[in-house]
This record gives sequence, C-alpha cells and structure tokens, in this order.
Amino acid sequence: MKSNDVLGLIFSNSCESTLTELTAHRTTASVPIGGKYRMIDFVLSNLANSNVNNVGIVAKSGFMSLMDHIGSGSAWDLSKKRSGITILPPYAGVSFSNKVETLYQLRGYFEDANEDYVLISESNIINNVDFTELFYLHSVNKADITLVYKNMMVPEKYTPMTISHDNIGKVEKVLIQPNVKGKCNLYLGTLLMKTELFLELINKAISENELDFNRLIQKWVDEYTVFAYECPGTCAVISSMNEYYRFNMELMNGELRKELFKADRPILTKVRDDAPCKYGLTSSVKNSLVSQGCFIDGEVENCVISKGVHISKGAKVSNCIIMQDTEIGEGCNLNYLIIDKDVKIAPNKSMAGADSYPIHIEKKSVIK
Repeated sequence: MKSNDVLGLIFSNSCESTLTELTAHRTTASVPIGGKYRMIDFVLSNLANSNVNNVGIVAKSGFMSLMDHIGSGSAWDLSKKRSGITILPPYAGVSFSNKVETLYQLRGYFEDANEDYVLISESNIINNVDFTELFYLHSVNKADITLVYKNMMVPEKYTPMTISHDNIGKVEKVLIQPNVKGKCNLYLGTLLMKTELFLELINKAISENELDFNRLIQKWVDEYTVFAYECPGTCAVISSMNEYYRFNMELMNGELRKELFKADRPILTKVRDDAPCKYGLTSSVKNSLVSQGCFIDGEVENCVISKGVHISKGAKVSNCIIMQDTEIGEGCNLNYLIIDKDVKIAPNKSMAGADSYPIHIEKKSVIK
C-alpha cells in the first residue's frame, strides 16, 4: 500500500459536548493548544508527514476559525496540483447528526476520490505518529480493518472503547464503556480500511438502521479480519477542560516536547508573522512557553502564552493558559485561568481558579 493511495478523513467536532467553553465560538479542531498550534495540526501533520496527499475535514458547526486556519493547506504542503484539503460542511440544510449518517451523506466524496483506502481520525488526539508503519502492517496482516489504540488511562469525560487482541495483534473483542480501572487499550477513533469496503459497510448500516458507529466496529470484529495498531510515543486525548489544561501544563516538560515535536517529523501549523517577543525591564518569566509577538513587563510563571499577548507592568500571572492577542492590565494577579482570545483585563484585577478546576474566560470578554 502506498501512502498516496490513502484518503484521510478528520472529524473536526470531536468531544465538542465536553469542551463546551472552548467550542462555543469554534469547532474542536481549531482550539488553540501549546501556545502556537491548533488541535487539528497534530493529525494533519501526521498525515502530511506520512505522504497522505488528500484530506477531507468534516465540519459540523462553528468552522469559520477552522477555515481561516486551514486556508489552502499550504502550511502542510497540501495545496499542490495532485493534493489538497477539502472542508466538508453540512449541506442541503441538514446538519450532521451522528457519525454513520454523516459518512453516508459524504458517500459522493468517497466515490469521487481516487484513493483505494480511507483513514478516519479524530481531531482531539495529540500525538506524532508515522502512519506509514500502520499502512505497512495493514498490508502485511492482510487486514480488512485496522484500529489504532494506545495503552493509557481513560481521559476524563471520555466514552471509552477498549480493544483486546492476541499476540499477533488480531482483535478478539471490543468493549464500549467498560468499567476500567488503571490503564487499558483505548481505541483512539482512528481506523484504516479499503474505501470500497467502507462504502459497502456504511450503506449496509444505513439500510439496517444501525447508526451507532462504535457498535458497528464491535460487529465488524466478528465478521471481518480486524487488527490493532498501538500508537507509539506520547499520546493525549483532549476530552474535557481539565484534560486540556493538564496537557498544556505538561508541555513545559522538555522531555515530552522532545518526544512530541521531532525535527524529522515536524508538527506544522499556519504561520503568523509576528516580531520576536519583547521583555520589559521589570519582567520575570519562569518555566513558561511564550510565543512570538508578545510584550511582557510583568511576572509570569508556569504559563502557556500564545501570540500577541500583552502583560503589563506589575501583573503577576501564574499557572495560566493565555490565548492570542489578550491584554492584561497593570497590577493584575491571575492564577489557574484559561483565558481565551482577545480578552481585555483592566488593571488591578485578581482572579483565581484551582489546579483541579481552572476558570475559563470567554473569547473577547472585557473585564473592567
């Protein structure tokens, strides 16, 4: 199997119902993460680095920021003559209601594609994976379907689906919402199969009114040759505000960044041409990720700061995630906050959440 014979499909609204604060004005795929990235950058980069040249992004709602971020796809080298990114929004006045009906509505897109295989993925999975290994094992195993999983703890507010397989990786059982304690083989919402088989199975599911995609996978395990592929390295599933906050804080660990952001497999993103960050004479920055275009004249510790943020003199900001173009006034004292884009905080304001309950400040809020 050649990588350019695989069509990538990404669902942009993954875990949208459990990330309501962050997805009120955007879809999950375009939620900022790590200061300079969006969630979708990771799976898109994995596909691009694996030479997958054609990618469709399923957009349910709130996808203006996603369209602005993706543009022509040039940041991922997907704007050439024989490659491309396609945004697949609802059409004919019908919003996508569930995954099976969504895939059925998109059957024309799959039928028109030239690729023999389809790789379906979610947008809230943070990892750096070489999919060419997945493609190779799928061919060697002569699998009908290959499921991607990670041995890990079940994330908060996530509906788990676990995989049991034999010593050669053949899936024996799939469980939905099992009572799991400790680590498990957690299905990551990524699967690979032939496009022809995929269309056949989706058409059959619609005709039999089987609209639960996870239940379909359970059924396929009994009827087809299904193998499992374990995602190597660092992997995070962003399924709640706490998971989002926790992962951003973990990015300040140098070893984790080294494993996730590899020189030979870069995580690509849309470039915003800002000047380098400027630090005032009274500034102090400790253990933080600071993006370009910022001006910092206060004290910052354990923070992830996006582009264009202004932190004024005398402000003390700790354990916060601050999204782009936010302005923090003089003398502010902020702790355990997730501050969305374009927020303005007047001088001498004090706000604090907790490590287990960070407070979110909505996009474009003005706090006087």
